[in-house]
Amino acid sequence: MDIRVGHGFDVHALADGLRLVICGVEIEHTKGCVAHSDGDVAIHAICDSLLGALALGDIGKLFPDSDPQFKDIDSRKLLKHVVDIITEKGYTISNIDCTIAMQRPKLRPHIDTMRERLAEVIGIDVDRISVKATTTEHLGFEGREEGVSATAVALIYR
Repeated sequence: MDIRVGHGFDVHALADGLRLVICGVEIEHTKGCVAHSDGDVAIHAICDSLLGALALGDIGKLFPDSDPQFKDIDSRKLLKHVVDIITEKGYTISNIDCTIAMQRPKLRPHIDTMRERLAEVIGIDVDRISVKATTTEHLGFEGREEGVSATAVALIYR
């Protein structure tokens, strides 16, 4: 059995008046992510973890922010494309673990929906997807509410 692990990390600045989308869920907040796409920091980290497991680079290589076709794109479409690549190469996604760091808003009320949205796109059972949220206790750019970051780990096999 060929087992591979990939790690992903992404960060986006927050600005007033923009949409906040995390794991495919739009969350009501005064700030949203500054980005070329919809700015879904968690899905971007997940994509990077999956691509990293096969040493295929990162989402910037596949979906450059200089390309107008990706302007305001729903990141679930990017994730679906990455999942298709993994599948085409003969691999199966075993599980995903993602942690989101942001001070506000509280994400706990949205986590079950986030997991369901991810499971739907990835095509695996929801119990194979972990989404966690943490604050940074008012430290760093996340704590000052200047931005949001996410890390993800993916296990794939064939």
